[in-house]
Amino acid sequence: MSTTPPTPSDPATGTDGSAARPEGKPVPDLTLVPARPRTLGSRTVPIDRPPVPASAAWHDGDPVGRRQFADLGPLKLESGGRLPAVRLAYETWGELNEDGTNAVLVLHALTGDSHVTGEAGDGHPTPGWWSSMVGPGAPIDTDRWFVVAPNVLGGCQGSTGPASPGPDGRPWGSRFPLLTVRDQVAAEIRLSDLLGIDAWSLVIGASLGGLRVLEWATSAPERVESIAAIATAAQTSGDQIAGFHTQLAAIRADPRYRDGDYYDAADGDGPHVGLGLARQIAHQTYRSAKELDERFGRIPQGGEQPLEGGRFAVQSYLDHHGDKLSRRFDANTYVVLTRTMITHDLGRDRGGVSAALASVTARALVIAVDSDRLFPPGQSERIAAGIPEASLRTIHSDYGHDGFLIEEDLVGAYVQEFLEQGARR
Repeated sequence: MSTTPPTPSDPATGTDGSAARPEGKPVPDLTLVPARPRTLGSRTVPIDRPPVPASAAWHDGDPVGRRQFADLGPLKLESGGRLPAVRLAYETWGELNEDGTNAVLVLHALTGDSHVTGEAGDGHPTPGWWSSMVGPGAPIDTDRWFVVAPNVLGGCQGSTGPASPGPDGRPWGSRFPLLTVRDQVAAEIRLSDLLGIDAWSLVIGASLGGLRVLEWATSAPERVESIAAIATAAQTSGDQIAGFHTQLAAIRADPRYRDGDYYDAADGDGPHVGLGLARQIAHQTYRSAKELDERFGRIPQGGEQPLEGGRFAVQSYLDHHGDKLSRRFDANTYVVLTRTMITHDLGRDRGGVSAALASVTARALVIAVDSDRLFPPGQSERIAAGIPEASLRTIHSDYGHDGFLIEEDLVGAYVQEFLEQGARR
């Protein structure tokens, strides 16, 4: 697998990575490098960047970093399919105490991975995506808690997914089966068994990770003492399904996607255009209209002239995020995990969402972001109202869905308070 240098930094990254709080009024970054050459009037500006890899999935033989691996055997899937062999990559921090009562499970969002906290380095091209939350002295203090973070089933950073070898040794590609959130949690339950963890003190996650948090509390209530479900939903809505559908359509419309069988393509010949477009569509839902207007407005990008075919700064910003993701992720993985969100319904075969939420026995902290366009606050309110022992906290933020990362002080304070309340019981 080819390696590429890091992309230009952005003052507040997307929902998959660490996000620093901008200071004062956000200022457009006018130095972002686009993913393709562009013409300014009669002048062509070259782009000195290596080609985008056909897939940036992690493979055996790549640097392992802090990953550990659990082979979990075959897994029957909710859709009726079957994976003959499942492996989860995961990372841990801290030490499990003698009675196994200090375990915390952290579940990542769509394009995240197991590298929750720590520096970038061999095997980890980006720093931990939630270092403000997990670590020594952090709200989830690894001097006290034993923290486990798996790469989700279907992911591309060491867990079994479409880029992994199938039974014939070739990448699964288009043959990879449909996964649901329940399948992913079933694999994580097996990981818990392997680690000797009978019950989690806390299962926490946001966005796609939050979907799995709720599924954990419903599928295995006896193994979950408390949950923190952040910026998430008990059931994806028609509006959300529509947005996810357009992202999938962007990837599938890329002729280099090859119906999902592109892993032998040369660098630059993979489905990076479709994946980048999908990311741009998604990124609009990660931020609020107010933030984009105040940060970028109608400012042109650098020396470009919109009336001469150039871009506004906000277009460059989206181009940057599309290019950035295509250099560190896998298109099939994006498709597989987005489909799990489309099919998410906590109440399926459980008598409906209300009945499923009412069955949750864990203490619950539910956190909403008031400007969230992806998982609006009303969905968090529904969760909190339905779980018998739940508290709702709503964060005021101009940064939309990504507020769960950017408003780190508030989120951290709520989580730490929630953990302390449980410890005092």
